[in-house]
Amino acid sequence: MSEASFWDNGSQANKLVAELKDLKTRIEPLLTCEKKFQELREFIEISGSEGPDYLSHIKQDLDKLEAEIARLEFTTIFSGEFDRNNCFLSINAGAGGTESCDWVNMLLRMYTRYSTNKNFKLETTDILTGEEAGIKNVTLRIAGDFAFGYLKSENGVHRLVRISPFDANKRRHTSFASVDVIPEIEDNIEVEIKQDDLRIDVFRSSGPGGQSVNTTDSAIRITHIPTGIIVQCQNERSQYQNKQTAMKILRSRLYELKRKEQEERMGQIYSQKQKIEWGSQIRSYVLHPYSMVKDHRIDIETGNAQAVLDGDIDLFIDGFLKSQAKKEKKA
Repeated sequence: MSEASFWDNGSQANKLVAELKDLKTRIEPLLTCEKKFQELREFIEISGSEGPDYLSHIKQDLDKLEAEIARLEFTTIFSGEFDRNNCFLSINAGAGGTESCDWVNMLLRMYTRYSTNKNFKLETTDILTGEEAGIKNVTLRIAGDFAFGYLKSENGVHRLVRISPFDANKRRHTSFASVDVIPEIEDNIEVEIKQDDLRIDVFRSSGPGGQSVNTTDSAIRITHIPTGIIVQCQNERSQYQNKQTAMKILRSRLYELKRKEQEERMGQIYSQKQKIEWGSQIRSYVLHPYSMVKDHRIDIETGNAQAVLDGDIDLFIDGFLKSQAKKEKKA
């Protein structure tokens, strides 16, 4: 990078800068932990025993260091090509009308809170509200280190059982929503998209209304004719920005489709591939007649359903990733 000709080739230079950043984010936390450990050891050696208060402070520092090392150890699970990437997370309502739309809204809140706790940045790229309440479908761009690595475990159908707030007779209802997570593909990944294969429609952004509602035809819908993949973006006021974001989502979906087709031709089974059909849920959220959330893939459950809906889903994400890592080691 110190060479005078380094920036002559912009794309190659950016690739190397990204590689350097990746290496730094892997190595620097380890060096920081090592430094903290050395400082604690030296502090103990020169201070000696100075009573319970001293030992309490030492224990607190050691507990923090142990937790950080455990977190770094966990990240070694992320060995996939795109695990460090940002991702696009889509939630789609299943059969059930208003019930399912409200369930999408609840899942959106859950993933928003989870991402906030992880210090991920969120951006809503597309949203379609329900006719009466809730959301029919929504797509989020989630940016942060290992965003895809963590959230890829959420792919599949999520099932909710509760007393319906929309039923005057207070009957129990079951709702379904599917979650789809794909990595954001970097610009240096080759994905061929022919302009002739695209149908681009412009429309007015939808929303609940209000002072800030978009009154221009800036929303973009792109249909990839050969595959039938449809993507859209309406979060920006600029038609150009919406088109750029929609194209980025399309590139990611086409790359994911191509990768899955290659694996199927080779007779491989994608470890996280779930049938996106009602009745094949990966996780059930039961709010009545008892409180429980259970992940059917790894047989982990908790009785604190409200905490889960508030974004505390590490139990299931970490459990699933660890179980997948064990399977890969055995294979």
